[in-house]
Amino acid sequence: MTLLDCLRVALTALKANLLRSILTTLGIVIGVASVIILVAVGTGASSEVDRQINALGTNTLIVSSGDRRMGGRSSGAGSDRPLAEADMVAIRDKVSGVVAISGQLNGSGPVVYGNANWTTNLSGIHAEFNAVKDWPVASGRELTPSDIRSNAKVAMIGVTVAKQLFGENDPIGAMIRVKNVPFQVVGVLAAKGQSGVGRDQDDTVLMPMSTARGRIVGRSQVQNDQIGMIHVKIDPQISLVDAQEDIENLLRQRRPPLPGGEDSFSVRNLAEFMKARNEVLNTLSYLLAATSVISLVVGGIGIMNIMLVSVTERTREIGLRMAVGGKGRDIMRQFLVEAVTLCLFGGLIGIAIGVGAAALVALYAQWPVVVSPSVIALAMAAAAATGVFFGYFPARRASQLNPIDALRSE
Repeated sequence: MTLLDCLRVALTALKANLLRSILTTLGIVIGVASVIILVAVGTGASSEVDRQINALGTNTLIVSSGDRRMGGRSSGAGSDRPLAEADMVAIRDKVSGVVAISGQLNGSGPVVYGNANWTTNLSGIHAEFNAVKDWPVASGRELTPSDIRSNAKVAMIGVTVAKQLFGENDPIGAMIRVKNVPFQVVGVLAAKGQSGVGRDQDDTVLMPMSTARGRIVGRSQVQNDQIGMIHVKIDPQISLVDAQEDIENLLRQRRPPLPGGEDSFSVRNLAEFMKARNEVLNTLSYLLAATSVISLVVGGIGIMNIMLVSVTERTREIGLRMAVGGKGRDIMRQFLVEAVTLCLFGGLIGIAIGVGAAALVALYAQWPVVVSPSVIALAMAAAAATGVFFGYFPARRASQLNPIDALRSE
């Protein structure tokens, strides 16, 4: 009996009890669909975390002022004495492994070009900001040290601002008004997308730190040369943990701890934060994987149960096949093929449901999903393996029936 003959007999047997066959495959359907969704969402989540880490700038530390406390109540991060130009210079000169450094003094306000008006994020930066953030310009140029020293009224804009103000026109060289101060656009930043907290990073205008401090954001009453937060890019050969410790020790000397021993600053490693998020996603993936395996096991038990019922129902048929020359291995192959066919049928339905559900997640949850051919092949292989594993015992039992006793069966 050839494999094709076995397949033909299997399809005939499954058609004879179509509803029962469909219900039997539900466990396989759920298991395969969950495998597809799990891998698609998990792979998409990992790629999104990697993208967000790259968007933050690789090997980057962020230094910000701490929170002021009055009567035991916190005023929030950044409310303590602001960081100054001298703090940034000290970090650059005294911490080993610093390859680029820049402050970022943030504000917000309207930006006007012609009849177009757009409220956006405004940031004063230093000349190495693009290098720190791994953020090249798509057109034009970056800000230079000379722009910082001369309080130049020049700006780089994100693609969101460029689209809102200029549409399809080239903004390079155009004059815009930022809080009624004229600025010349010298660069358009490459698209960067959303940050890890969902903020549009391309909705921004970057200008020289000196200009932002003097004309746009304003000076602090307690720190005349404030620079907001400090972004520090560390050489990949240097441990971020060691660099973070060096920066903290340096700033403790420059900014002695507050009463009670609390630092007046914080140093954050956002890449580590994003990696921690990735570990949480991996943990959830393991839980979903366990659910998928349980579904496949339950489905496999259902397959085995139905195949045992099928063997009992077709005992006379099995005896007849043996009486006309059928061998035990032919009977075993026949029932194994039937079990595998049943599982593959459920696997195909599960793949359709899984791919459809992944597409819905991508559409409505705005979450990246990746469905690759290898995942579909893995799901089908898992379904086939389930059929072989759970179909073996019923098939073996059918192959060991005594032909005489089988023919006498009612």
